[in-house]
Amino acid sequence: MSHKAKRTAMTVLFASLAIASGSTLAQADYPNKPIRLIVPFPAGGGTDIFARVISNKLSERLKWVVIVDNKPGAGGNIGVDAAAKSPADGYTIVLGQTSNLAINPTLYKKLPYDPLKDLVPIVLVADSPLTLVVPAQSSYKTIKEFVAAAKQKPGDISLGSPGNGTVAHLTIEMFQSASGTKYQHIPYKGAAQAITDLMGGSTDSYMSSVTTAIGHIKGGKLRALAVTGKKRVDSMPDVPTIDEAGYQGFDASTWFGLLAPAGTPPAIVERINTEVNKILVLPDVKEKIAVEGGGPLGGTSQDFARFLATELPKWARLVKESGAKID
Repeated sequence: MSHKAKRTAMTVLFASLAIASGSTLAQADYPNKPIRLIVPFPAGGGTDIFARVISNKLSERLKWVVIVDNKPGAGGNIGVDAAAKSPADGYTIVLGQTSNLAINPTLYKKLPYDPLKDLVPIVLVADSPLTLVVPAQSSYKTIKEFVAAAKQKPGDISLGSPGNGTVAHLTIEMFQSASGTKYQHIPYKGAAQAITDLMGGSTDSYMSSVTTAIGHIKGGKLRALAVTGKKRVDSMPDVPTIDEAGYQGFDASTWFGLLAPAGTPPAIVERINTEVNKILVLPDVKEKIAVEGGGPLGGTSQDFARFLATELPKWARLVKESGAKID
């Protein structure tokens, strides 16, 4: 090798080391400016509540400045896409969930991001099952009575959801398949009108988030027949799971997890993961999540990645079987 070539090679080596050193120093100093936590839904909903629990605790415990940025629209796609297209420096993260990470890739013809390629999982935060509710004056007292009636009159019992392609709608599809029943699906544009119609007797039943229904259940206006997760909900301990009702293995929940743009340094991903895992075991955090009908999750970034890889085909199949489409 010539002297000039050696000098060029050494220059490239020192430049690479300088870049690597700078990157390491930046990660060691992380965070040295505010972190933007994108919530792809409006303020006040379950995703927003969980995001603010996490951001507040990071601020209290570590003095991190975490700014929650609500970017709703297109079933959560706008907010997740904004995160996916942000610089991969650890200063933009997003709280994604079942719909925008596992359902929308099949539900929408063209999704502006690929949840497996454009984002790196950081940590699963929580999950929250749904609950099948009927009006308090309904003749259905148990899930078994509800199923028996549907088998006698297929398609006669109306069962509402907050919209086509939502977790609730696809959970209805799962339930019909598991129980061998057919209901008249009534898709609403959100929960508000659906709950009003249900309490007014215009519809027979509704697949609801626990957060939406819990106040009406405790107020005696609605009756919960079952919850859709693996275990009972702490805020409704007397309500059985669908699995307990005889449909073994039934499990459908909305889950929530933090992600960063693909290419975010692994050391930063690991740092956030470590701190959020510490937060999720705090008694007051567990209590706040429980109030929303959820349970804390946690785990490694790799755990979340494996989980997402299994959830995508699961929900894709349900979307295809339901025929739900959003152009």
